[in-house]
Amino acid sequence: MTDKKIIVQFTLLTFCIAYLVSGAMITLGQFGFSVHSSVQSLQQFGTNIPFAIYILSPAIASYIVLKKNNKIADFKEWLKTVFYAKNNAFLYLFVVAGLALYFLIHLAVSGRTDTVLPLYMFFLALPGNLIIGGLEETGWTYILQPGFNKKYGYVLSSLYVGIIWLLWHVPLFFIPGTGHYEGLIDFWMFAVQLIAFRFLYGAIYKISGKSRVFMCVLCHTMFNAASSVFGILPMTWAGTIAANAVVVLVSIVTVVIYDKKSRRIV
Repeated sequence: MTDKKIIVQFTLLTFCIAYLVSGAMITLGQFGFSVHSSVQSLQQFGTNIPFAIYILSPAIASYIVLKKNNKIADFKEWLKTVFYAKNNAFLYLFVVAGLALYFLIHLAVSGRTDTVLPLYMFFLALPGNLIIGGLEETGWTYILQPGFNKKYGYVLSSLYVGIIWLLWHVPLFFIPGTGHYEGLIDFWMFAVQLIAFRFLYGAIYKISGKSRVFMCVLCHTMFNAASSVFGILPMTWAGTIAANAVVVLVSIVTVVIYDKKSRRIV
């Protein structure tokens, strides 16, 4: 089974799951269905299950496709690969520094000095954002971006996967109850942010060795958790362009330096 076939299978299955489930939610939205950010009853929890399936579609497709093509033996091996966290401290610092730089630039450009939520909420939000966000990377950076990178190189693969990732997010703007549906997020600014962060995740994947999938999962999880604490949404072009331009620049420079060092070693 070639990488190309695995990529095609993964992409088709991910979008089939995501668009079928989101399509049902959008249709049911005409009859009162809504995703609930604060679950207060069993009924509200039940309405969030389809949303969770939509968000987890890359992870579900990742496991099914890798298992089907004998790339993993079972779910235990998949989990072991995804959550292999052994790495040197520098790479963890790189993830933290990259996110800190992004948020600091956003805050500086917007002139804000306060947070929307207390800082301790960042840590409380990590488990939920691992499931609703972080585990997406078990598909995008476990299968899709590495496969594209082999054929197109780092820059183009980041751009292409960013566009695919954006298309996968489109239903969020039509599902009642999400921040996207409520108009809290501008679509085009959101698109810039998504594509910029594919450059960051691509760079993290490239420099992280065996723990590459976990490092991307960690970064995505931390980003989502920090976004809720700082209330950083892509709503102003100044903040969006400044912060994301720096993310792309730092990511590309990191990859260039890494490639040069790798060639010297070889």
